[in-house]
Amino acid sequence: MPSPPATVRGLFPALAESTEIYLDSAATTQKPLPVIETIHRYHTSRTANAGRGTYPWATNLTTRLTRVRDRMATFIGAESPAEVVFTGGATAALNAVALSWGLAELDDGDEILYNPRDHASNVHPWHHLRQMLARFGRRIELVPYRVTELGEADTADILAKVGPRTRLITTSHLHHVFGGLTTLEELRGKLDPRILLCFDCSQSGGHMPLDVTELGADFAIFAAHKMFGAPGTGILYCHRRVHDRLLPFLPGGNTGVDLTDAGLTSTGMPDLLEGGTQNIPGILALGSALEVLESLDVGVIAAHNRELTLRLIDNLRPVPGLEFLPGPAHAPCAIGYGIVSFTLAGISATDLGFVLSELGFLVRTGLHCSPRAGDDAMDSVRVSTHIYNTVEEIDRFATCVKTIAEEVT
Repeated sequence: MPSPPATVRGLFPALAESTEIYLDSAATTQKPLPVIETIHRYHTSRTANAGRGTYPWATNLTTRLTRVRDRMATFIGAESPAEVVFTGGATAALNAVALSWGLAELDDGDEILYNPRDHASNVHPWHHLRQMLARFGRRIELVPYRVTELGEADTADILAKVGPRTRLITTSHLHHVFGGLTTLEELRGKLDPRILLCFDCSQSGGHMPLDVTELGADFAIFAAHKMFGAPGTGILYCHRRVHDRLLPFLPGGNTGVDLTDAGLTSTGMPDLLEGGTQNIPGILALGSALEVLESLDVGVIAAHNRELTLRLIDNLRPVPGLEFLPGPAHAPCAIGYGIVSFTLAGISATDLGFVLSELGFLVRTGLHCSPRAGDDAMDSVRVSTHIYNTVEEIDRFATCVKTIAEEVT
């Protein structure tokens, strides 16, 4: 498989400035030049606040943000731009679901099914919601489900635990540690239509073709900084069937509500969930990131990550003392989505990560923002790739790990 052409790598200035090999795109992706230029241009030319003025600087920004929303809706397969909400990040988007939907809709005895091994941002908000509701006399249940050896949600376990009081099933679309893909397609036609589905697409957005309508998602969450965009910008997809069941979670300036004698009354989505001044440069940067992703073709990115993943697994499999966490390494067929996690006997993940960094390989170690709870918690080394990584980098990394293994075992 050929490495990405120099023109692709040339889009990312940080890669040109360093001799180190970046293998931590699941934490954040490198930023292409158009994104960097968009942020710089906002702060140096016609800086204004969108939706707050009738002069050209402000109205032009309002138009540009509308175009980014339209583009994002098309990019993820939403049926309407009104289903796309801009938030302060993926964590903020997941909390928005808990606060705008959960506080309004859940009754005493209702249940949420979740994966306790997901990212903390898709675990902690539900526990926080349960604690808040308990203070008002409503006690909801959080029902955990298992993960398979492939790093996917165990749909058989989910189906066995779904009950008459189940109101939401939340899951990672692409797991941030295991690299397992979950679509819940095995559950289609077997669930009560009243049960909502929430997908954390922070790792899949911008890494593979994705259609929220085909997923059957009621909520889907994206992190701009993991799809070539800037930190501090998230995207919350809300299917229009849930719009009339939402309350503002951040009421304030520009929130889509009217103040009446009856209280706050919605004037419509997506403004209902977008109170306050938005991260304007971040949203504009998202628009530029989407342009780059479309020019590179997300399908091509997915194929590239798949080949790098399979090559990495094949190269690491013979390493003595190396154990793969759940994920594509345990699959009976050739799958891979750019994320591989492992441990190495004789050395802690933290120490191994330090040694690797000294040798020029930048990887993530630890729990990777997974909740530290129960016997399932395990520190590991995570390798995550993107279009700017090369076959040569993967081969050099695997050779380095093999050398370290020979020294510590």
